[in-house]
Amino acid sequence: MESAEFHRARKKLSKTQKEIAELLGTSIKAIHSYEQGWRSIPPHVERQMYFLLSRQRELHEKAPKPCWTVKKCPPSRKKKCPAWEFRAGKMCWFINGTICECQARKNWKEKMVVCKKCEVMSQLLV
Repeated sequence: MESAEFHRARKKLSKTQKEIAELLGTSIKAIHSYEQGWRSIPPHVERQMYFLLSRQRELHEKAPKPCWTVKKCPPSRKKKCPAWEFRAGKMCWFINGTICECQARKNWKEKMVVCKKCEVMSQLLV
């Protein structure tokens, strides 16, 4: 997540920098630094922002379809995927080890490259 995307997400959540700092359990200085691009946004903060956006989306919009429906995953792939195991198809991007594009990713950064291009998560970023 880049600084501009972080700023847009905070605005979309209708939160001040102070309010988002409290929600994320961090300092307002950290929020300033993220938005100014002085500090990289840690994976746990990025993940929490996406989580908050997903919850807001489900409150105000039609709930998204599970990822296995959107991606038309065959039963053999679904059985290996943690999103299927935990019935988290609307939040597959939140779970490490999902079998997106036919393989699990090694870390959060690699996973986000794939997830941000996916129609399941892309709705959060609009």
